[in-house]
Amino acid sequence: MTNARLRHGRASLAVSFFVQGVTFALLVTRIPAIQDRYGISDGLLPVFLAAVPILAGVGSVVTEKLVVQVRPRVVLRWAQPVVMLALLGAGAGNALWEAALALGVFGLSVGALDASMNMMGVSLQRAYGRSIMLGFHAAYSLGGIAGASMAWAGAHWDLSLLVSYLPAVVVLLPVAFIGSRWYAEGTESEAKPEEGQGKGAASVSFKLLMPLCLVMSFAYIGDSTVSNWSAKYLQDVLGSSEQLSTVPYNVYMVTTLLGRAVGDFGVRRFGAVAVVRAGSVLAAAGFAVVAVAGGAWIGMLGFTMLGLGLCVIVPQTFAAAGRMFPGASDTAIARLNVFNYVGFLVGSPLVGALGDAWSYRGAMLVPMVLVLATLVYAKSFGAESARYGGGHERPRTVDVG
Repeated sequence: MTNARLRHGRASLAVSFFVQGVTFALLVTRIPAIQDRYGISDGLLPVFLAAVPILAGVGSVVTEKLVVQVRPRVVLRWAQPVVMLALLGAGAGNALWEAALALGVFGLSVGALDASMNMMGVSLQRAYGRSIMLGFHAAYSLGGIAGASMAWAGAHWDLSLLVSYLPAVVVLLPVAFIGSRWYAEGTESEAKPEEGQGKGAASVSFKLLMPLCLVMSFAYIGDSTVSNWSAKYLQDVLGSSEQLSTVPYNVYMVTTLLGRAVGDFGVRRFGAVAVVRAGSVLAAAGFAVVAVAGGAWIGMLGFTMLGLGLCVIVPQTFAAAGRMFPGASDTAIARLNVFNYVGFLVGSPLVGALGDAWSYRGAMLVPMVLVLATLVYAKSFGAESARYGGGHERPRTVDVG
């Protein structure tokens, strides 16, 4: 594979991560508007919200089977437009069944999209021979900030969901689809699928993968805690104004972007194990600061620490799975990706239940302990003994900038 093709592949995949960040933020930040549009009751809303990550997990499992027959770039090329059209459908319908259909399609296709994007990112990182995964996830964070800003504008100007979603879809769907022409993958995925993934699938040991699955769940429990409870915590526990309570999540997204933008340099300089350990300690300290904060500004300091700490864990978990199973990384990543949704499903209800039964300050200590538990599994991010074992050749390192 030529250096130019790798560079183009890296840029086009970064665009896909950015587009997905915009799309997902537009959905999750307008949940109250979707609830109002379709008349979804408070009792029924959790069912709708839980269905999306459950179906996304199904989509990830299906993708594991699908990439035995076709390459991940083919899955991504078609999954991304479906995700965006499903978003548009969620904003255009009127009946409850239309909302259920749109969100169901969104969930299934977003699982396929997340799995295939990260498969390609790991495969490109292998071809580069150095850490680039955090850069892709930085593009996702940037897209999340852009999408949340668009959603804020739509809410501020009281625009309908369709009017809010349509400009993003009209602009970004053709950009992503055209950009998919330059998708590229590393050496493993360039082989015929039946020669690579079909045989490699059986070699993925769930026992070896489990530590990374737990870390993925812990990270998303922490992330969903910030996404779903930061505003309520600042307003109800720390006594902030309603306007100020919206700031922590924005700060969290910005610090996530900044941390990921420089994170690859840290991995290259200090190694993945050291970066993940540092991120875990910083994130746990952030939860501790939030739990003991005496006022809103101290609470925001804690959420800032959380963004800088948590942001490195998920991209490095995908990368570690690729290193651990170099001959079957697509299979490993598809299975690992399911635990993204497990963490998302568990995190918000867990903190809410503990907050109601005990206290929200105490509830913040649970994700703190879980994130800190990542230190126990940090050695899995090195995976030196498994990187090139099992008869697999060491990947070629190329200088592509």
